[in-house]
Amino acid sequence: MPETPYLLAAVAVSAVITWGLRALPFAALAPLRASSTVQYLSTRMPAGIMVILLVYCLRDLPVTETRVLAPLIAMAVTVGLHLWRRNALLSILGGTATHVVLASVVFAH
Repeated sequence: MPETPYLLAAVAVSAVITWGLRALPFAALAPLRASSTVQYLSTRMPAGIMVILLVYCLRDLPVTETRVLAPLIAMAVTVGLHLWRRNALLSILGGTATHVVLASVVFAH
């Protein structure tokens, strides 16, 4: 069994490393907050990420089958809800619920 000072030193080293790893991102990002590039990206990235997710989700849709309508209708509901209420949570939940109902009940094979 290791001695008490050795165990205390191991715990102290682990604590310092853990604290440092958790603080490092904040210390590294602090100078970036004033960057004009980061400010530009912060306004443009959410829409870009949504476009990437949209393409990723719709890339394998079978356009010759009727079940393609479920995700397309759900996407239209999501966009409509967001334009109407400007509430991301409502848009996501409404679109998801629409897709689940359509895919499970209406367009189920």
